[in-house]
Amino acid sequence: MIPLMRTCKEVTALVIAREDQTLPLLEQLALRLHMAICAACPKFERQVLTMRNAMQQWRNYQNEDEVSDQKPSGSTSRS
Repeated sequence: MIPLMRTCKEVTALVIAREDQTLPLLEQLALRLHMAICAACPKFERQVLTMRNAMQQWRNYQNEDEVSDQKPSGSTSRS
């Protein structure tokens, strides 16, 4: 097998792994090469990014609720 060629299954694992760690240079190059020639994997990557962004927004929303729950009940905010 050619050193930089990856299957779609391998690329999906790399996309997910990239969420938690920096990939080695060879894996980054293999990922970019595959993304340039595959129609399906870039769609999967966009889905992963969409999910990550949605989870980040949800975490921020949850944190805002926790902060507002901790405010004294008699206090009012001024605009």
